[in-house]
Amino acid sequence: MSSRRFTGTERYVATDDLEMAVNAAITLARPLLIKGEPGTGKTQLAEEIALALGRPLYEWHIKSTSKAQQGLYEYDAVSRLRDSQLGDARVHDIGNYILRGRLWEAFASEMQPVLLIDEIDKADIEFPNDLLRELDRMEFYVYETRELVKARHRPIILITSNNEKELPDAFLRRCFFHYIRFPDAETMTRIVAVHFPGLKRELLGEALGAFYRLRDVPGLKKKPSTSELLDWIKLLLAEDISPEALRATDSHTAIPPLYGALLKNEQDVHLFEQLVFMHRRGSR
Repeated sequence: MSSRRFTGTERYVATDDLEMAVNAAITLARPLLIKGEPGTGKTQLAEEIALALGRPLYEWHIKSTSKAQQGLYEYDAVSRLRDSQLGDARVHDIGNYILRGRLWEAFASEMQPVLLIDEIDKADIEFPNDLLRELDRMEFYVYETRELVKARHRPIILITSNNEKELPDAFLRRCFFHYIRFPDAETMTRIVAVHFPGLKRELLGEALGAFYRLRDVPGLKKKPSTSELLDWIKLLLAEDISPEALRATDSHTAIPPLYGALLKNEQDVHLFEQLVFMHRRGSR
C-alpha cells in the first residue's frame, strides 16, 4: 500500500473530492472507477497518480474487440507452428510463445504500479465480469505452462468509463466510484492557468464566458470539453484574437471565432447558426 497521498500535480488540477476518492481507493485497495464527460481528464488522472506517487504506469486501452484474457496473456500458436515447420529449437519451450498482457506486466512490477484500464465500457458486457477473480485475488493461472502468476504488489487500479454501457453490479461492488463533474468557472480558471500561465485576465474571462455560454446552448449533440477549450485558447493566442472580438460573441448574436475547435459536428454548427439567425430576426 502506498504511504503517500495524492494531492494533484503541477500540471493536473484535482478537486478536493477527486483527491479524496483517489486516496480512499488506495486505502481500501479497491479499483477506482472514474466516470465523467469526455475531456474531463479521466485517462490523464492515471498518469498524474503515477507521477505524484513515483510509481510505474501500465496502460490497457480497451477496444470493442478487447477480451479480458488479453490483459492476462495470449498464446501465440501461429508463431509456434511456423517455427516448428522451420525446425526452430524454440518450439520445445512453450513459454517462448506466451505473450504477457498488461495485467501480468503490472503484477510482475518490482514496486507497486498504477494500472489503467481505460474505457472499460467499450468492450463486451461480460468483459468486467471476466476480470473479477483476477482483480480480487491478484493472481491467475497460465494453463499452457502450468504457472500461477501472483502480483508482487497490489496495483493502484484506475478504471475509466464513458457510460456507453451499464457495468455489472458484481463488478461495481468491488470498486470505489467517483464521477468527475465538469469543472466550474473557478476550477476551469485554475486548469487554464496551468497550461497558459501568462494568459491575460481579460482574454481569459471573455474566452471562458463564451465557452460556458456555448455549452449552455440547448440541444447540442456534443458539448465542448476542457481539452477543446484549451485547444481553442491556443488558437486564440496564435491568431492574436482580441478580448473585444469575444465580448460580442454570445449564443444569441454570433458564432465564436475559430469555432471548429469547440463544435465538432455539422448538426451542432447548424443548430447554433439557426439560433443566431432566429435571434437576429427577432431583434429587428
